[in-house]
Amino acid sequence: MSDEPIVITKKSTIGEIFSKYPETEPVFMKYFGSGCFTCPGSKTEDVAFGAMMHNVDPQQIIDELNEAIKNGAEGESNPFTGILSVDYQFI
Repeated sequence: MSDEPIVITKKSTIGEIFSKYPETEPVFMKYFGSGCFTCPGSKTEDVAFGAMMHNVDPQQIIDELNEAIKNGAEGESNPFTGILSVDYQFI
């Protein structure tokens, strides 16, 4: 496991998080639904904007995203990871 801290903030973009940390997919599905993965804006929209659009507390999402990343870094398996595979370079 890396010693660098996990830093997902309100200003982190959805596309960047999902591309770098695919283990966060279930969190995005839980709060934003599957439309998040096909939305062209997800490449540039940040977590705070997505949370506002879905009427969710951004800190709650950030906490769960960081937890998913931490669990993935510790080698915990998530059966839902990889259900949706989106190549953001083509969106």
